[in-house]
Amino acid sequence: MKNKHVGILILGMALLMFFIVMSFNMALEEIVNVSCTHGIACPMHSTLETQKAISYGLMSLLFLVGAFIFFFMKEETITKEIHTIHKEKSTEITSDKKKEIIENADEEEKMILNLLLNNQGSVYQSDVIKETKLTKVKVTRILDKLEGKGIIERKRRGMTNVIILK
Repeated sequence: MKNKHVGILILGMALLMFFIVMSFNMALEEIVNVSCTHGIACPMHSTLETQKAISYGLMSLLFLVGAFIFFFMKEETITKEIHTIHKEKSTEITSDKKKEIIENADEEEKMILNLLLNNQGSVYQSDVIKETKLTKVKVTRILDKLEGKGIIERKRRGMTNVIILK
């Protein structure tokens, strides 16, 4: 939702609540005037004034928050720009390019790439370690190299990574 819409929504709610509070305060004042026989010295009058000050103060605060959001809050264009930059950077590798990369890869890289191809292009890093029988450090270094070439992508999932073939 855009910030201007949120601001308008808050302003509308503040206006509605203002009329409800105003009618409540008027009804409460009428009840105090009828039931209090001591006049202005009655403690209910001072309580009524305190209640009015608090309720109108809260309504004005809510109105100011709505006005601030409506007039001064900027739209979140930064995240949209980041997504477009990310899309431009992540170009899809063609199948010919993948074949060329696999052919030029060393034996350990080929093992990992073939494992990815056999598992529909994604596999847990822990499964790579189990299947290839390589050490964690060795697998991490190979994956770093493949990720640097733009062949794979690692995404964190719990205590392990998911390796995705691009």
